[in-house]
Amino acid sequence: MREAIALLTTLGGAAPLTSRALRWFPLAGALAGALLGGCWWAAGKWWAPAVAAAIVVAADLALTGMLHVDGLADSADGLLPHLTRERRLDVMRAPDIGAFGVAVVGGALLCEFAALASIRPSVLLLVGLWCAARSLTASVPAFVPYARTDGIASTLLEHAPRWPVVGVVPAAALAALGTGRGGFAAVLAGTLAGAGVVALARRRVGGFTGDVLGAAIVVTEVVGLVVAAAKW
Repeated sequence: MREAIALLTTLGGAAPLTSRALRWFPLAGALAGALLGGCWWAAGKWWAPAVAAAIVVAADLALTGMLHVDGLADSADGLLPHLTRERRLDVMRAPDIGAFGVAVVGGALLCEFAALASIRPSVLLLVGLWCAARSLTASVPAFVPYARTDGIASTLLEHAPRWPVVGVVPAAALAALGTGRGGFAAVLAGTLAGAGVVALARRRVGGFTGDVLGAAIVVTEVVGLVVAAAKW
């Protein structure tokens, strides 16, 4: 559990990363969602919806240390342009961020902010979405090849579990308790979108990387929030 929290958040301090952490990804995601949901609820008591939404977005970035957003930016720069497989991997490993990364991250944060500002605060919705996002990524190493010969995610490959993906089901149920059928649809749509990111990576670079896992998490959350904000 400490390994999972140390990887997925700025809490827990440094910890060695092994595939054991993957077993705790769903719970770590649910706890992060609960923290942010509580922040959303409290902020909504004091400020207008737009201000409360901005506070939650900022809190999310602080809680994750912007690790997942960095993965989204690197994945956008590497997967979206017309490049060779080797060049894509080089671009994703480079520390700088290009136009694709800036545009995708900016659009994602804007959509997250707008969705949060347009719906009533719901702790269960964020618990469900954040849990589903980590449940999906926790199972990726067991189903999808690793695209690199080395890298931070290589330590997750040995004895990687398949079962965490089933955490999407109770996550959808929790979200439904919070916002009705919109929450249920949000988790399912977000999970499919996150899986789409992984599928794109497998097609273009032959598998997943740590950046792809981060991108899948952000896409799952943002698409889920946008779907939850629809006029149900």
